[in-house]
Amino acid sequence: MKVILKETLEKQGKSQYWLAKETGIAQSTLSNLCANKTSKIDFLVLQKICNALDCDITDIISVKESDDK
Repeated sequence: MKVILKETLEKQGKSQYWLAKETGIAQSTLSNLCANKTSKIDFLVLQKICNALDCDITDIISVKESDDK
């Protein structure tokens, strides 16, 4: 799986700072998500992001095929 939050923010013309203020999510958390430097995401965080950006989960996370089938 790959976090594509950064791309979605860019498409909507929004910043990580704006999203942090809108959702109450720490900027460090959003920065790690945008840099794809996280191994787990809380469902509440995903819900807050989706609500703030008025988007679907597929706009935040992309399922990438694994090579180790």
